[in-house]
Amino acid sequence: MNNQLAIQIDNCQFRYQSDSDKALLQIAHWQVEKAETVFVYGPSGSGKSTLLNLLAGILLPQQGTIMLDGVILNQLSHRKRDAYRAQHIGMVFQRFNLIPYLSVGDNIKLASHFSQHDKQQLQQRSLELMDALQLEGRLLERPASQLSVGQQQRVAIVRALINQPALLIVDEPTSALDSDARDSFIDLLLSQVKAAQTTLVFVSHDRGLSQHFSSQLDIQSFVIAGEPYAV
Repeated sequence: MNNQLAIQIDNCQFRYQSDSDKALLQIAHWQVEKAETVFVYGPSGSGKSTLLNLLAGILLPQQGTIMLDGVILNQLSHRKRDAYRAQHIGMVFQRFNLIPYLSVGDNIKLASHFSQHDKQQLQQRSLELMDALQLEGRLLERPASQLSVGQQQRVAIVRALINQPALLIVDEPTSALDSDARDSFIDLLLSQVKAAQTTLVFVSHDRGLSQHFSSQLDIQSFVIAGEPYAV
């Protein structure tokens, strides 16, 4: 086992219809080193989100292994996968998935529910992340529905990083932003990832962002040609 690898996928096949003769995603081998930042690109509907859901253990391959930091994720029980995801994987979604009627603080607390850190540590880390991401502490009491899109986006990063995850998964978070706001967001995100030595897998169809990352992956290299794809 290579202790420097954050992700190792071998002989993996995934299809939405289990009786299909041909896999939609087929990954003979893919590995990502710890603290690497990976930009995954491809057109809409090409399987980017499916790959992220496999990495998070939300979807399971019909064949092969998905190993995160030495743990074979797809061999864990459903409950153990959920616990592993809560403790070791941070996720930022395209629509942020904040609960609108809860305060910013309560949205963050929900993510830290399974954390092994004590409440005082989590509160301090929350404030530090808020400050680093240029969010005022007073926003902790404000309902998420009253935040701007940019503020929601940064709160989503705080929530994803609160448990100090080994892996951060980010799915198309800049699609609603103009170019200046987009570049500012990328800079803030990468600065936090670097500070925490977190591995980042970032998905987008915008190839212009690839220059910010240490490596790139064309998702279409994992897609079997000629198959219908729905993601």
